[in-house]
Amino acid sequence: MPPKILLTRRWPVAVETYLRQRYDVTVDPADRPLTEAELVQAMGQYDAICPTVTDRIGAAILSAANPRVRILGNYGAGFEHIDLEAAKAAGIIVTNTPDVLTDATADLAILLMLMASRRAGEGERELRAGHWTGWRPTHLLGQGLAGKRLGLVGFGRIAQATAARARAFGLSIAYYSRRRADPAVEATLDAVYVGSLEELAATSDVLSLHCPGGAATRYLVNAGLLARMKPTSILVNTARGSVVKDDDLAAALKDGIIAAAGLDVFDGEPAVNPALIGLPNAVLLPHLGSATLETRTAMGMRVAANLERFFAGEAPHDRVA
Repeated sequence: MPPKILLTRRWPVAVETYLRQRYDVTVDPADRPLTEAELVQAMGQYDAICPTVTDRIGAAILSAANPRVRILGNYGAGFEHIDLEAAKAAGIIVTNTPDVLTDATADLAILLMLMASRRAGEGERELRAGHWTGWRPTHLLGQGLAGKRLGLVGFGRIAQATAARARAFGLSIAYYSRRRADPAVEATLDAVYVGSLEELAATSDVLSLHCPGGAATRYLVNAGLLARMKPTSILVNTARGSVVKDDDLAAALKDGIIAAAGLDVFDGEPAVNPALIGLPNAVLLPHLGSATLETRTAMGMRVAANLERFFAGEAPHDRVA
Protein backbone atom coordinates (compact mmCIF):
# COMPACT_ATOMS: atom_id res chain seq x y z
CA MET A 1 0.00 0.00 0.00
CA PRO A 2 1.30 3.51 -0.78
CA PRO A 3 2.02 5.82 2.16
CA LYS A 4 -0.95 7.82 3.45
CA ILE A 5 -0.52 11.59 3.25
CA LEU A 6 -2.68 14.39 4.62
CA LEU A 7 -2.63 17.82 2.97
CA THR A 8 -4.15 20.19 5.52
CA ARG A 9 -5.25 22.64 2.78
CA ARG A 10 -5.90 22.52 -0.97
CA TRP A 11 -2.76 22.75 -3.11
CA PRO A 12 -2.41 23.67 -6.81
CA VAL A 13 -4.05 21.04 -9.00
CA ALA A 14 -0.82 19.98 -10.68
CA VAL A 15 0.77 19.15 -7.33
CA GLU A 16 -2.26 17.32 -5.96
CA THR A 17 -2.39 15.26 -9.15
CA TYR A 18 1.32 14.45 -8.90
CA LEU A 19 0.97 13.32 -5.29
CA ARG A 20 -2.17 11.23 -5.94
CA GLN A 21 -0.25 9.27 -8.55
CA ARG A 22 2.22 8.19 -5.86
CA TYR A 23 0.44 8.22 -2.51
CA ASP A 24 -2.88 7.73 -0.79
CA VAL A 25 -3.72 11.43 -0.43
CA THR A 26 -6.41 13.03 1.74
CA VAL A 27 -7.41 16.67 1.29
CA ASP A 28 -10.24 18.48 3.03
CA PRO A 29 -12.43 19.68 0.13
CA ALA A 30 -13.72 22.51 2.31
CA ASP A 31 -10.16 23.93 2.45
CA ARG A 32 -10.49 25.01 6.08
CA PRO A 33 -7.96 25.04 8.93
CA LEU A 34 -8.06 21.75 10.85
CA THR A 35 -8.74 21.79 14.57
CA GLU A 36 -6.20 20.60 17.11
CA ALA A 37 -8.36 17.55 17.78
CA GLU A 38 -8.42 16.69 14.08
CA LEU A 39 -4.65 17.05 13.83
CA VAL A 40 -4.15 14.85 16.90
CA GLN A 41 -6.34 12.20 15.29
CA ALA A 42 -4.44 12.53 12.02
CA MET A 43 -1.16 11.78 13.80
CA GLY A 44 -2.32 8.18 14.19
CA GLN A 45 -3.85 7.81 10.71
CA TYR A 46 -1.22 9.08 8.27
CA ASP A 47 2.42 8.47 7.45
CA ALA A 48 2.99 12.15 6.62
CA ILE A 49 1.18 15.39 7.31
CA CYS A 50 1.83 18.38 5.07
CA PRO A 51 0.87 21.50 7.05
CA THR A 52 0.85 25.17 6.13
CA VAL A 53 1.39 28.37 8.08
CA THR A 54 -2.29 28.21 9.13
CA ASP A 55 -1.66 25.03 11.16
CA ARG A 56 -0.29 25.31 14.69
CA ILE A 57 1.58 22.05 15.24
CA GLY A 58 2.47 22.19 18.91
CA ALA A 59 3.62 19.70 21.52
CA ALA A 60 0.08 18.56 22.27
CA ILE A 61 -0.26 17.36 18.68
CA LEU A 62 3.25 16.01 18.24
CA SER A 63 3.07 14.02 21.49
CA ALA A 64 -0.17 12.29 20.51
CA ALA A 65 -0.50 8.68 21.65
CA ASN A 66 0.38 5.95 19.14
CA PRO A 67 1.61 8.31 16.42
CA ARG A 68 2.01 7.02 12.88
CA VAL A 69 3.33 10.22 11.30
CA ARG A 70 7.07 10.23 10.78
CA ILE A 71 7.49 13.37 8.67
CA LEU A 72 5.92 16.83 8.43
CA GLY A 73 6.39 18.17 4.90
CA ASN A 74 5.72 21.84 5.57
CA TYR A 75 4.30 23.84 2.67
CA GLY A 76 6.21 27.08 3.11
CA ALA A 77 9.62 28.44 4.00
CA GLY A 78 8.67 29.59 7.51
CA PHE A 79 8.20 26.99 10.21
CA GLU A 80 7.54 29.02 13.37
CA HIS A 81 4.10 27.38 13.59
CA ILE A 82 5.73 23.99 14.27
CA ASP A 83 7.29 23.11 17.63
CA LEU A 84 10.61 21.80 16.36
CA GLU A 85 11.81 20.64 19.77
CA ALA A 86 8.64 18.62 20.27
CA ALA A 87 9.07 17.16 16.78
CA LYS A 88 12.63 16.12 17.57
CA ALA A 89 11.52 14.55 20.85
CA ALA A 90 8.89 12.57 18.98
CA GLY A 91 11.37 11.47 16.30
CA ILE A 92 9.46 13.31 13.57
CA ILE A 93 11.32 14.89 10.66
CA VAL A 94 10.29 18.39 9.54
CA THR A 95 11.09 19.88 6.14
CA ASN A 96 10.27 23.24 4.55
CA THR A 97 10.36 24.86 1.09
CA PRO A 98 13.15 27.46 0.88
CA ASP A 99 14.35 29.26 -2.26
CA VAL A 100 11.29 28.75 -4.47
CA LEU A 101 9.29 31.71 -3.15
CA THR A 102 12.13 34.26 -3.24
CA ASP A 103 11.19 36.08 -6.44
CA ALA A 104 7.45 36.23 -5.80
CA THR A 105 7.91 37.64 -2.31
CA ALA A 106 10.52 40.17 -3.44
CA ASP A 107 8.14 41.30 -6.20
CA LEU A 108 5.43 41.86 -3.61
CA ALA A 109 7.74 43.88 -1.37
CA ILE A 110 8.38 46.22 -4.29
CA LEU A 111 4.65 46.35 -5.04
CA LEU A 112 3.94 47.44 -1.45
CA MET A 113 6.64 50.11 -1.63
CA LEU A 114 5.13 51.51 -4.81
CA MET A 115 1.54 51.35 -3.57
CA ALA A 116 2.41 53.02 -0.27
CA SER A 117 4.68 55.69 -1.74
CA ARG A 118 2.28 56.62 -4.57
CA ARG A 119 -0.91 56.28 -2.46
CA ALA A 120 -2.30 53.77 -4.94
CA GLY A 121 -4.65 52.12 -2.43
CA GLU A 122 -6.19 55.47 -1.56
CA GLY A 123 -6.64 56.32 -5.21
CA GLU A 124 -8.33 53.06 -6.12
CA ARG A 125 -10.72 53.27 -3.18
CA GLU A 126 -11.64 56.84 -4.10
CA LEU A 127 -12.29 55.92 -7.73
CA ARG A 128 -14.32 52.80 -6.96
CA ALA A 129 -16.44 54.74 -4.47
CA GLY A 130 -17.30 57.27 -7.18
CA HIS A 131 -15.59 60.15 -5.39
CA TRP A 132 -12.97 61.00 -8.01
CA THR A 133 -13.69 64.42 -9.50
CA GLY A 134 -10.90 64.45 -12.07
CA TRP A 135 -7.22 65.27 -12.43
CA ARG A 136 -5.79 68.21 -10.52
CA PRO A 137 -2.20 69.22 -9.70
CA THR A 138 -2.27 68.54 -5.97
CA HIS A 139 -4.48 65.45 -5.90
CA LEU A 140 -3.12 62.48 -3.88
CA LEU A 141 0.47 63.60 -4.06
CA GLY A 142 2.78 60.77 -3.05
CA GLN A 143 6.55 60.55 -3.07
CA GLY A 144 9.06 59.10 -5.50
CA LEU A 145 11.54 56.38 -4.63
CA ALA A 146 14.49 57.49 -6.76
CA GLY A 147 17.32 58.80 -4.62
CA LYS A 148 15.83 57.38 -1.42
CA ARG A 149 17.37 54.79 0.91
CA LEU A 150 15.93 51.32 1.36
CA GLY A 151 16.74 49.75 4.72
CA LEU A 152 16.41 45.97 4.85
CA VAL A 153 15.94 44.24 8.19
CA GLY A 154 17.48 40.83 7.52
CA PHE A 155 19.56 40.14 4.45
CA GLY A 156 18.72 36.65 3.27
CA ARG A 157 17.63 35.54 -0.19
CA ILE A 158 14.37 37.50 -0.29
CA ALA A 159 15.95 40.69 1.05
CA GLN A 160 18.75 40.47 -1.50
CA ALA A 161 16.28 39.86 -4.32
CA THR A 162 14.29 42.87 -3.11
CA ALA A 163 17.47 44.96 -3.07
CA ALA A 164 18.28 43.99 -6.65
CA ARG A 165 14.82 45.08 -7.80
CA ALA A 166 14.90 48.28 -5.73
CA ARG A 167 18.12 49.45 -7.35
CA ALA A 168 16.27 49.63 -10.67
CA PHE A 169 14.01 52.26 -9.07
CA GLY A 170 16.99 54.34 -7.99
CA LEU A 171 17.02 53.34 -4.32
CA SER A 172 20.27 52.98 -2.44
CA ILE A 173 20.58 49.90 -0.23
CA ALA A 174 21.41 49.52 3.45
CA TYR A 175 20.78 46.57 5.73
CA TYR A 176 20.95 45.28 9.27
CA SER A 177 21.32 41.59 10.06
CA ARG A 178 22.66 39.43 12.86
CA ARG A 179 25.43 38.36 10.51
CA ARG A 180 27.11 40.57 7.96
CA ALA A 181 26.86 39.39 4.37
CA ASP A 182 29.78 38.29 2.24
CA PRO A 183 31.67 41.32 0.85
CA ALA A 184 31.01 40.06 -2.69
CA VAL A 185 27.24 40.19 -2.06
CA GLU A 186 27.52 43.70 -0.63
CA ALA A 187 29.53 44.79 -3.64
CA THR A 188 27.09 43.29 -6.14
CA LEU A 189 24.15 45.12 -4.58
CA ASP A 190 26.15 48.18 -3.50
CA ALA A 191 24.71 47.50 -0.05
CA VAL A 192 25.89 49.20 3.13
CA TYR A 193 25.88 47.31 6.42
CA VAL A 194 24.45 49.26 9.36
CA GLY A 195 25.46 48.18 12.84
CA SER A 196 22.11 48.54 14.61
CA LEU A 197 18.43 48.31 13.80
CA GLU A 198 17.85 51.69 15.42
CA GLU A 199 20.36 53.39 13.14
CA LEU A 200 18.89 51.70 10.09
CA ALA A 201 15.38 52.84 11.03
CA ALA A 202 16.52 56.41 11.59
CA THR A 203 18.38 56.71 8.29
CA SER A 204 16.08 54.84 5.88
CA ASP A 205 13.27 56.22 3.77
CA VAL A 206 11.74 52.76 3.34
CA LEU A 207 12.21 50.12 6.04
CA SER A 208 11.44 46.64 4.69
CA LEU A 209 11.23 43.62 6.99
CA HIS A 210 12.77 40.30 5.90
CA CYS A 211 13.60 38.63 9.21
CA PRO A 212 12.22 35.33 10.55
CA GLY A 213 9.40 35.14 13.05
CA GLY A 214 9.63 33.68 16.52
CA ALA A 215 10.35 34.92 20.02
CA ALA A 216 13.61 36.67 19.08
CA THR A 217 11.89 39.05 16.64
CA ARG A 218 8.47 39.43 18.21
CA TYR A 219 7.43 43.10 18.15
CA LEU A 220 10.84 44.13 16.87
CA VAL A 221 9.01 47.07 15.31
CA ASN A 222 7.30 48.90 18.15
CA ALA A 223 6.59 52.45 19.26
CA GLY A 224 10.21 53.02 20.21
CA LEU A 225 11.59 52.01 16.83
CA LEU A 226 8.84 53.78 14.89
CA ALA A 227 9.64 57.01 16.75
CA ARG A 228 13.17 56.85 15.35
CA MET A 229 11.94 56.75 11.76
CA LYS A 230 11.50 59.80 9.53
CA PRO A 231 8.00 61.30 9.31
CA THR A 232 8.22 60.72 5.53
CA SER A 233 9.28 57.07 5.84
CA ILE A 234 7.43 53.91 4.83
CA LEU A 235 7.34 50.56 6.59
CA VAL A 236 6.94 47.38 4.51
CA ASN A 237 6.34 43.94 6.00
CA THR A 238 6.42 40.75 3.92
CA ALA A 239 8.12 38.76 6.70
CA ARG A 240 5.95 37.72 9.64
CA GLY A 241 3.10 39.56 11.31
CA SER A 242 4.56 38.96 14.75
CA VAL A 243 7.53 41.24 13.96
CA VAL A 244 5.30 44.36 14.14
CA LYS A 245 3.26 45.53 17.11
CA ASP A 246 0.12 46.51 15.24
CA ASP A 247 -1.29 48.87 17.87
CA ASP A 248 1.93 50.87 17.86
CA LEU A 249 2.06 50.95 14.07
CA ALA A 250 -1.56 52.10 13.81
CA ALA A 251 -0.85 54.93 16.25
CA ALA A 252 2.27 55.95 14.34
CA LEU A 253 0.36 56.06 11.05
CA LYS A 254 -2.54 57.99 12.56
CA ASP A 255 -0.30 60.53 14.30
CA GLY A 256 2.07 61.10 11.36
CA ILE A 257 5.08 59.53 13.06
CA ILE A 258 5.66 57.75 9.73
CA ALA A 259 4.03 58.43 6.37
CA ALA A 260 2.70 55.03 5.30
CA ALA A 261 2.93 51.27 5.61
CA GLY A 262 2.53 48.33 3.25
CA LEU A 263 1.65 45.09 5.01
CA ASP A 264 1.18 41.58 3.63
CA VAL A 265 1.26 39.77 6.98
CA PHE A 266 -0.43 40.43 10.32
CA ASP A 267 -0.05 39.42 13.93
CA GLY A 268 -2.75 36.81 14.60
CA GLU A 269 -3.88 36.60 10.98
CA PRO A 270 -6.35 36.08 9.41
CA ALA A 271 -7.66 38.53 12.02
CA VAL A 272 -6.40 42.03 11.29
CA ASN A 273 -6.14 44.68 13.97
CA PRO A 274 -9.21 46.95 13.52
CA ALA A 275 -7.03 50.00 14.16
CA LEU A 276 -5.27 49.37 10.85
CA ILE A 277 -8.35 48.78 8.72
CA GLY A 278 -9.58 52.35 8.50
CA LEU A 279 -6.22 54.03 7.96
CA PRO A 280 -5.90 55.50 4.46
CA ASN A 281 -2.09 55.39 4.59
CA ALA A 282 -1.95 51.63 5.27
CA VAL A 283 -1.82 49.29 2.27
CA LEU A 284 -3.14 45.92 3.45
CA LEU A 285 -2.85 42.69 1.44
CA PRO A 286 -4.06 39.19 2.47
CA HIS A 287 -0.71 37.35 2.69
CA LEU A 288 -0.05 37.25 -1.06
CA GLY A 289 3.75 37.05 -0.88
CA SER A 290 4.09 33.70 -2.63
CA ALA A 291 0.71 33.81 -4.36
CA THR A 292 1.62 33.10 -7.96
CA LEU A 293 0.63 29.83 -9.60
CA GLU A 294 4.24 29.20 -10.52
CA THR A 295 5.51 29.72 -7.00
CA ARG A 296 2.79 27.82 -5.16
CA THR A 297 3.26 24.90 -7.58
CA ALA A 298 7.02 24.97 -7.05
CA MET A 299 6.47 24.95 -3.28
CA GLY A 300 4.30 21.87 -3.54
CA MET A 301 6.77 20.08 -5.78
CA ARG A 302 9.52 20.87 -3.29
CA VAL A 303 7.47 19.13 -0.58
CA ALA A 304 6.89 16.22 -2.96
CA ALA A 305 10.63 15.85 -3.58
CA ASN A 306 11.31 15.78 0.15
CA LEU A 307 8.63 13.12 0.67
CA GLU A 308 9.98 10.99 -2.15
CA ARG A 309 13.45 10.94 -0.63
CA PHE A 310 12.06 10.15 2.81
CA PHE A 311 9.87 7.25 1.68
CA ALA A 312 12.76 5.92 -0.41
CA GLY A 313 14.83 5.66 2.76
CA GLU A 314 17.02 8.65 1.89
CA ALA A 315 17.63 11.83 3.85
CA PRO A 316 15.16 14.49 2.68
CA HIS A 317 16.40 17.85 1.56
CA ASP A 318 15.32 21.05 3.34
CA ARG A 319 15.29 19.39 6.74
CA VAL A 320 14.78 21.81 9.65
CA ALA A 321 14.23 19.17 12.39
